[in-house]
Amino acid sequence: MLELTTTAAVFVLGIVIGSFLNVLIYRIPEGKNIAFPASHCRSCHTPLKWYHNIPLLSWLFLRGKCAFCDERIAARYPLVELLSGLLFVAIWHKIGFVWYLPFLWASFAALLVLIFIDIDYMAVPDSVNFFALGAALVSPHFSDAAKDAAIAAGGLYLIGLVAKLIARREALGGADVIVAGTMGALLGFPNFFIAIFLAALLAMIPSLVKRDSGVPFVPFLAVATFIVWYFDHQSMEIVRNIIYGQA
Repeated sequence: MLELTTTAAVFVLGIVIGSFLNVLIYRIPEGKNIAFPASHCRSCHTPLKWYHNIPLLSWLFLRGKCAFCDERIAARYPLVELLSGLLFVAIWHKIGFVWYLPFLWASFAALLVLIFIDIDYMAVPDSVNFFALGAALVSPHFSDAAKDAAIAAGGLYLIGLVAKLIARREALGGADVIVAGTMGALLGFPNFFIAIFLAALLAMIPSLVKRDSGVPFVPFLAVATFIVWYFDHQSMEIVRNIIYGQA
């Protein structure tokens, strides 16, 4: 019963944070203040009442429409809140209430913001990107996390330079390099390589479908990072089986 109550509390915290993440997703790319003005309808610009901002519930009660102008409210709002709540629960469930839990929440929450911004703009803001990296570095093994972040970011940067020389065009953006640093800090090695490989697999079909326009790669890096971080022991077991051929 206690665990169920704690899970519910962590989930509520997560969806509340998710509501704030929505603000970041929509305001940061437009260069707007994330605190002012207060939340308002993007269509009629009417300020929202407090009960219009209850995570998940308000969207359901309003049937996905603005209470003032009846304009549809994007389903992305509750989706981000739900994903944030599930993310918080999953991270807590894996490591428990340790002192660095808030920093892991913050890093993965920032990656969630980067996913949706990159989907919309094919670019990510440095402010959120560096925040994800900074939060990821806060761990019981800071020196190892910093070293792995530097190696991951530096390695990907060098790969980008080589690819640029071969293809004679930009192959990797600076944002990808920073995300690689976050991945290195969170995952270490060899799990970093597993996540890169997984991200490439996840991006393969979308890249083929949208060959002309291209697809943002940060969302695949972020999703792969969480999967490998959460299933770290299983990932290492897969690597051992591949290398040593053991079941």
